[in-house]
Amino acid sequence: DARVRGWFLLDSYLPTFFLTGAYLLCIWLGNKFMKDRPPFSLRAHLIVYNLGITLLSLYMLIELILATWEGGYNLQCQNLHSAGEADLRVAKVLWWYYFSKVIEFTDTIFFVLRKKSSQITFLHVYHHATMFNIWWCVLNWIPCGQSFFGPTLNSFIHVLMYSYYGLSVIPSMRKYLWWKKYLTQAQLIQFLLTIVHTLSAAVKPCGFPFGCLMFQSSYMATLVILFINFYIKTYRKAPSRTAIKETPITPEIKNGFHKDYFAAANGFLNNKKAQ
Repeated sequence: DARVRGWFLLDSYLPTFFLTGAYLLCIWLGNKFMKDRPPFSLRAHLIVYNLGITLLSLYMLIELILATWEGGYNLQCQNLHSAGEADLRVAKVLWWYYFSKVIEFTDTIFFVLRKKSSQITFLHVYHHATMFNIWWCVLNWIPCGQSFFGPTLNSFIHVLMYSYYGLSVIPSMRKYLWWKKYLTQAQLIQFLLTIVHTLSAAVKPCGFPFGCLMFQSSYMATLVILFINFYIKTYRKAPSRTAIKETPITPEIKNGFHKDYFAAANGFLNNKKAQ
């Protein structure tokens, strides 16, 4: 798309490719480096980081709502060129959304430094690595129009999610954080709504590229499957009778907390040793 030519990181795929490779390499080398070392606490870093991502997500949410509302975007299907300046405004916000995905690589780096290897799951790494690369493609070919919907929902979810993780760093606040289960439910609803919104443009087209719609729906479907699997594993899997008899309730699942909670983010759970 000619409107994004010259924008930072977009003219060549190589920076995105190498940053993704560096991210994967940092996970591998970082785990080796931390193997025989004590975990870092990083409480102050986590507070600042989560606050920063929360504020960035809030900015993107507000700006996307205002830009699409003032541009008269059609919720059912919006093409790439009919809204004029509003399309460019949306594209600028979506660039920040793309860039936020490389910032969020830090989620995993914190896991590594805090030795939370159980949270560096396939879902976590798959979600982080693919989103950054997919959004490079989105910004280069479909930087506005129908592309606005998913980031709007995701920015809202991230305001809630990173607020939660920022608060969970503060020990005195943890007793009030009873709603983490509902964050996972909200993520699933987000993915399903995005699929419905994407397919609506395929059923009643407005000129938005059909292949992009199919790819986005397919990718969202993989996230739905992975998150449902995570949700069942975390919240629905009942312990066996033997486990109930022989195994006492541990801090790992006390008050609903689980060591694998929300593998796609940087929660601050079960961190007493690190403190």
